[in-house]
Amino acid sequence: MFQWIHKYGSPRYFYGFSRRLTPWLGAITALLLAVGTYWGLVVAPADYQQGDSYRIIFIHVPAAWMSMFVYMVMAVSGIITLVWRMKVAEAMMRASAPLGASFTFLALVTGSLWGKPMWGTYWVWDARLTSELILLFLYLGFIALQSAIEDRRTAARAGAVLALVGVVNIPIIHYSVEWWSTLHQGPTVTKFDAPSISMGMLIPLLIMATGFTLYFFTVAFKRVRVEILESEAGSSWVRELADEKGN
Repeated sequence: MFQWIHKYGSPRYFYGFSRRLTPWLGAITALLLAVGTYWGLVVAPADYQQGDSYRIIFIHVPAAWMSMFVYMVMAVSGIITLVWRMKVAEAMMRASAPLGASFTFLALVTGSLWGKPMWGTYWVWDARLTSELILLFLYLGFIALQSAIEDRRTAARAGAVLALVGVVNIPIIHYSVEWWSTLHQGPTVTKFDAPSISMGMLIPLLIMATGFTLYFFTVAFKRVRVEILESEAGSSWVRELADEKGN
């Protein structure tokens, strides 16, 4: 396992690997998002209580899932950064933060748009909403910290500590609807017995969630390659790569 980590932790190897993989990820992402959007907005039946207004879940729920998933990617990358000092893990943290912040912001906005007709207000200081807002601040804090520290390696280690400290918020977001009295509806997909959602709604929701996940990796890998080129600008393999493109 450690050999695998060191292999993919090599900036040169990861750059080449992600460069070959990204076009395929992008194509699959576009297909999944197109199918999921059409199925969710056109084919899926209307909800018997909420009517067509529930269809915002096909954006809101995947965005909310991704807001937590991306932060866990950052936390795992933070552990690798602190333990093995790998530049690819540092780059992955920096590349993931803006994407995670975007997913979190999208989840908050779409949740507010859904909340207005359902709750009669765009915002309440609900446990789920408040903890999700804190997650957005954690992302923004990480981005600000990276900008405030000039040395990239020092900034990465500081960001790793912040990511690991903030990871305590993830289970709070996930279990908030069970731990406290909250307006936000309880889990419908991740229930242990059976999802309380029809298959006609569940399948496009899972397709959209998969599409969002692959979108993250597609964009993150591209951003990581930029980070690698900036950090490895003086290395021989980057100069060779620049010469190849120049010719």
